[in-house]
Amino acid sequence: MGKPVTHVVYKPDSQSTETFSVIVYPEELQKWKAGDKTIPLVEVVDSFDIFHSEQGSQGYLGRASKQQLDSVFGTHNDDEVVKAILEMGDVQSTDLDRYTRSNKNLAQGGPIIDVRGSAHGTSGTGAGHGGGR
Repeated sequence: MGKPVTHVVYKPDSQSTETFSVIVYPEELQKWKAGDKTIPLVEVVDSFDIFHSEQGSQGYLGRASKQQLDSVFGTHNDDEVVKAILEMGDVQSTDLDRYTRSNKNLAQGGPIIDVRGSAHGTSGTGAGHGGGR
């Protein structure tokens, strides 16, 4: 089994539901945020994919476009944007570990991730949904 993962979410405007996030390894992130900048970013993040949502951290995440990154962060350089999200964002607890166990490489999994969790009807098994008829 791989390392546990979670995501760090940055909300550029407190009045908006728009968010940007990256998938991280919580233990390495904690050390990095505590000041150990000798830890390479590649050991802190699962991938350098930057996700965007118009619905906040509880909706569907798609990959952020270069235009969106330029608009919010002033650059679309992945290293710079990831650092900014790690420094200014908040750790959000979700069941990403369940998702990554069934999809070996999150970066290869597809452009959309549902992080709403089982409280919103995404149990992951489909059991108890009655087939939708």
